[in-house]
Amino acid sequence: MATIDDLLDDLLAKEGGYVDHRDDRGGVTNFGITETVARAAGWTGSMRDLPRELALTIYRRRYWTGPRFDVVGAISAGVAAELFDTGVNMGPAVASGFLQRSLNVLNRQGRDWADIAVDRAIGPATLDALRRLLALRGIRGETALLKALNALQGARYIELAEGRAANESFVFGWLANRVA
Repeated sequence: MATIDDLLDDLLAKEGGYVDHRDDRGGVTNFGITETVARAAGWTGSMRDLPRELALTIYRRRYWTGPRFDVVGAISAGVAAELFDTGVNMGPAVASGFLQRSLNVLNRQGRDWADIAVDRAIGPATLDALRRLLALRGIRGETALLKALNALQGARYIELAEGRAANESFVFGWLANRVA
């Protein structure tokens, strides 16, 4: 079972260090952290000098505990890892919405649990639906959910590349580096 430390090690290995790619709307990054996110976390120095420990703190707060993926992790480590991956690349709210949408279509038209609001925030109803899916369907339910999450993530990457030609610079890496 992967821990947040394992996920962060893998993420930083993929993201590398300082990057200033001309096609990246996020601008300058270091360890995958955009300058906007670093400034919001209080960093005032050069992005080249962003400390690794600050990047890890930002990832933990903004992309793990903040959106409650850690709580999901106590229920399903695999689902939490997928949400973390999507959240880092698309925003935690997008990842949470993907989870809610997927749970709604896996509920057998409401026979297993009522549809939940797709409010893009993980609350009690979302967590209960996840628990019920796993209790009713076990590993096959988790596998189906992970495939649904990956399908939504992949479709979104393609939409981003189709909507902005410069995103084609990144779509291969986005798709190749998915958690699944």
